[in-house]
Amino acid sequence: MLNIKKSSKGFTLIELLVVIGILGILLAIVLIAINPARQFAQANNTARRSDVVAILNAIHQYSADNKGKLPAGITAVAQEISSAGADICADISPKYISALPIDPDETLGTSPFVDCTSYDTGYTVVNTAGRVTVAAPGAEAVDGAVVISVTR
Repeated sequence: MLNIKKSSKGFTLIELLVVIGILGILLAIVLIAINPARQFAQANNTARRSDVVAILNAIHQYSADNKGKLPAGITAVAQEISSAGADICADISPKYISALPIDPDETLGTSPFVDCTSYDTGYTVVNTAGRVTVAAPGAEAVDGAVVISVTR
């Protein structure tokens, strides 16, 4: 009788499928935990908060230098900060803010406005009883927060 010894090196198909399945489950768990869409939304909202504060600071610096007078484009009606709405670019830029920031929404562009002839920031401004509010109406809903605004 011949004694044939089988030597098996490598993995069986079942073992490979089990490992691939486990890796797939782990990858799905990691993607759910990281959630790239949520991370991008949070990053955009952080940029919006920073922009809103920067615009409001520039408005208040203008007001301090002009004996409490606000830029002419700011009214009691909420308007977009744009050449067609609350046109405050020439009043605050470049002396109080180097360039007007724009909402990180890709439809508006990517670079801040240095030219005050035709622009749209995506942010709004309103003067209510002497208190100025700058808001980002395009804020993305993350953790229930939808409106980003600062009032002073």
